[in-house]
Amino acid sequence: MRDADGRGLVGVGLRSAHFPRLLGCPRTPVRWFEALSENYMDSEGRPLEVLLKIREDYPVALHGVSLSVGGVEGPRPGYLARLKRLAERAEPFLITDHLCFTGAHASNLHDLLPLPYTEEAVRVVAANVGRAQDALGRTIALENVSSYLTYPESEMAEWEFLTAVARRAGCKILLDVNNIYVSAKNHDFSAEIYIDAVPAKLVAQIHLGGYSDMGTFLFDTHSRAPTQPVWDLYRRAIRRLSGAPVLIEWDEDVPPWETLEAQAVKAAALREEALAQPA
Repeated sequence: MRDADGRGLVGVGLRSAHFPRLLGCPRTPVRWFEALSENYMDSEGRPLEVLLKIREDYPVALHGVSLSVGGVEGPRPGYLARLKRLAERAEPFLITDHLCFTGAHASNLHDLLPLPYTEEAVRVVAANVGRAQDALGRTIALENVSSYLTYPESEMAEWEFLTAVARRAGCKILLDVNNIYVSAKNHDFSAEIYIDAVPAKLVAQIHLGGYSDMGTFLFDTHSRAPTQPVWDLYRRAIRRLSGAPVLIEWDEDVPPWETLEAQAVKAAALREEALAQPA
């Protein structure tokens, strides 16, 4: 298995459209893969078989969308049990999810709903993360989500909230550079200040993706390659976060493998360029 923790390497999301290519001709400059947890935790068929086959040669991370650490009811016990079983089989170097809530009263809206940036919310999320980490027996990382609304109750900036949660919960941060840019444009704050403010020691992974411009706001669709402003923010971030694994995230309108692979190669090249520049 290559580079078990993915440190400093560039990977891509594992998508079923690319299974034939990866199984038929596995040689690739892509250095690790991220699997969407919910697509594999209840599977005993081909998806899980492919994931375990990929895991023989590459580091793998699990990325979830249903942990709901921001909900007052906390993570669902059944969900945590299934996620733990998957982790025991896939042996990921990292398990991640989102800093958000996804529903209430056992419902799942299948959306990543933002939280108010308050001390009370920090306490709720930290307690829920503690429950999840105890159940899984490992440290997880939480991703900053794109948002399209704000709460008047918020008491701090988003980056302050993200940092406070990570410190209080004893977890790590998955820093999504695209999401920072989308939210910065939607809410008129500085993406550069955000990037610079997040403590490097807390960042366990970086995401890069694309958005759709809806005219009056940016919509996080992950349906295209990163735009130039996102690449520019990535250059800024990687000089502080050089050891963090980087992922090209492309969830909708998934392109041919060669297109996705080329984006990973670009991210790796830009990383080397940024690190070669004098401080």
